[in-house]
Order: sequence, then structure tokens, then C-alpha cells
Amino acid sequence: MSDRTTSMLAQPLQRPSLGRVAVYLGLFVLGALVGVAGSLVQSAWFPGGLLLALAAEAGLCLGGARAAGSRAGAVAPAAGWMLAVILLTASRPEGDFVFAAGSGSYLFLLGGMAVAVICATLARGRQPAGDAVRLGK
Repeated sequence: MSDRTTSMLAQPLQRPSLGRVAVYLGLFVLGALVGVAGSLVQSAWFPGGLLLALAAEAGLCLGGARAAGSRAGAVAPAAGWMLAVILLTASRPEGDFVFAAGSGSYLFLLGGMAVAVICATLARGRQPAGDAVRLGK
């Protein structure tokens, strides 16, 4: 059996390159920025702002997966989005908060989580190259 036909699961894990780590870190930061911007936009222009915020997250997650060539490219911005949104849900000692107790806020939180899961699921994982890996050949 040649190296090209072995399963990717049977291969040893390789250390990620510094460039790949930088890409994932950049996607994480972009995800956090999209989460903060979406938190502000979704409540400002209610139905359109909510759709715009969720579309921005979906675009970033799918674009990150395509740019990185792996599902981790979709998970990194989703994790940044989740961290930023969770931190924004906490109220401050002064009583200030970003999210109101309305349906739009809950749709943004739950819809954003659903979008992140959908994008991570739809993103293509690493695929082996070449004709020798196709079934029936």
C-alpha cells in the first residue's frame, strides 16, 4: 500500500506551521470583531441588522474554512465570535449591558451558534489528492 492510499487517520499528527497558527489566530480575532459588530448592529436595525450580523458570521466562517482548507478555519472565527458574544452578555457593575431581553437578542445568540455549527459542518475537511484515492479506480 502506498503513502497516497493510506488513511489520513492512520498518519501521525504533524506540528502546525507558524503560518497556519497565524491564520487561525487572525480568524479568531476577526470572529471576535464580527461578534462585537453584530451585537451592536442586530439591535440597531432589528430585522435587517440581525440578518446582516448572522450573514457576516456565516461568510467569515465559510471563508475561513476555504482560506485555511480545513474545518478548523471555520471553528476559529466561530470560537472568537462565541467568546466575544458571551463576554458582552454579562452586565457591568454600573448596570450597563449590550443585549436587551428581547427576541432579537435571543435570535442573535442562538442563531449565531447554529450558524457556527452549520458552517463548521459544511466546510470541507482535508481531502487526499490524486486519482488513486477514488473508489472504483
